[in-house]
Amino acid sequence: MISSKKNANSLSSNYKEAFVWIWLPNETEPVVAGRLEADNGRVLFNYGKSYLERMVGQPAAIPIYEPEAPLQAGVLPLPEGLSMPGCIRDAAPDAWGRRVIINKMLGLKGANTDTAALGELTYLLESGSDRIGALDFQRSPTEYVARSASNISMEELIESAARVEKGIPLSSDLDQALFHGSSIGGARPKALIQDKGKKYVAKFSSSADLYSVVKAEFIAMRLASIVGLKVAPVKLAKTANKHVLLIERFDRQRNNGAWSRKAMVSALTLLGLDEMMARYASYETLAEIIRHRFTNPKDTLRELFSRLVFSILCGNTDDHARNHAAFWGGHSLTLTPAYDICPQGRTGNEASQAMLISGGNNMSQLKSCLAAAHHFLLSEDDARALFALQIQAIENNWDSVCEEAELSVVDKNLFWKRQFLNPFSTE
Repeated sequence: MISSKKNANSLSSNYKEAFVWIWLPNETEPVVAGRLEADNGRVLFNYGKSYLERMVGQPAAIPIYEPEAPLQAGVLPLPEGLSMPGCIRDAAPDAWGRRVIINKMLGLKGANTDTAALGELTYLLESGSDRIGALDFQRSPTEYVARSASNISMEELIESAARVEKGIPLSSDLDQALFHGSSIGGARPKALIQDKGKKYVAKFSSSADLYSVVKAEFIAMRLASIVGLKVAPVKLAKTANKHVLLIERFDRQRNNGAWSRKAMVSALTLLGLDEMMARYASYETLAEIIRHRFTNPKDTLRELFSRLVFSILCGNTDDHARNHAAFWGGHSLTLTPAYDICPQGRTGNEASQAMLISGGNNMSQLKSCLAAAHHFLLSEDDARALFALQIQAIENNWDSVCEEAELSVVDKNLFWKRQFLNPFSTE
C-alpha cells in the first residue's frame, strides 16, 4: 500500500498525458477528440488531426465547448486564470470522487489527505467512465476501454460508502461499484446505478449528517417540480434501513438499445472561472450570457430566476456555479433540468447564496431577487407574482410531500420555517 505523500507524488507523475474521447450528438460509440498534456501544473489540450478532419456525415466534429475550445489545430491557449480548460474540468471528479480515488489508490482517508497529492490527469484516468456529460479519458488514442463495474446492489454501495468515510481502503470487486461512480461531482457520498432501463445518480446519507439530508433534498426537488420548475425526476428508495435518493440522469438517452450521451458544461465554465474564482460567479453575469448565447433566452431567464427564488425559499444556499449547467449541442446552449437543490443546515436566520445575485449582494432574501429582476427581463410585478406563486405552492403541498418522504415529526419541525420559508428570506 502506498501511504506517503512522496509516493503519491511519484504515482501522479506517471500520468503525463491522457486522450479525450467524446460521444458526438446521438451517437452511441465515442471517438477520440484530442490529447491532454501535463505541463508544470497546467493541463493543456489540442485536438487530434483525425477529429479535425471529420466531415459532415461521419458525423461531423463539434467543439468540446466554444469559445474555450474552438476547432483548430495546435495547443489551445488556456483562458486567463485557468490551469486547465473548464470544459475538461467539468468532466473530472469533485470532492467525493477524489476522496474515493485517494482511498483506492493510496489507502488514505480522503478527509485528511490533500487532494493535490494526485495530479489532475490521475483523477481523469482513474475515475469511472460513466461520467456526467459526453466525455471520457483514456491512456490510448486508438482503443477505448470503459472503466465500469457490474450493477451492484444499493445495500453493497452503502457499505462501500461507509468504508470510504471510515478510511478503510477499497480493494474488493464490490468496492469497484463505488469506484465506478467516482467520476461524478459533488461532496456527498454517491454512486451510479441503472434500474429498469433508466440511469440514476444515487445519493446516500453521511455518517456526519445531523438530520435527514437525503430526505431534505427529495422534498426540495419534489416541491421544485410542483411550483413549476424544470427539474430532474427523483424518488426515494429504502435499503438496509437507510433511505437513498435516486436522481434520474438527463445526460443519457436510450438509442437503439444503447446509450448516447449529451454534452454539458457548468455555469462555472460558462463564466470562465474555476473553483478558486468561484466567489465571483454571479446570476447577473450568467443572465447576460443567457441573453446572448442560449436557445429561448426569455423563457430560460425566467426559469433561472425562478430557480434562484426557490433556492432562497427552501434554504438551498449551495447554489454554486457547478450546480447550474447547460447542454452543449456544438453551436448553442440550453439550460439543463435543475439538480442538487438541497436545503442546507441553518442555525440562525441570516443566510447568503453561494453565487452573487446582483452586484456584490448575495443575501438569501426575496428583496435581493427583486433588485435583480430586470437582469432577467422581468418587471417588479412579474417577480412579486412569482414569489407569491411559489410561497403558496410550498405551503399548500408541504404536508403531502413530507408524508411522501416519510419525514419524522422532529425533522419536519426542524425544516419548516428554518430551511423552508425562513422568515429572513421573505422580509
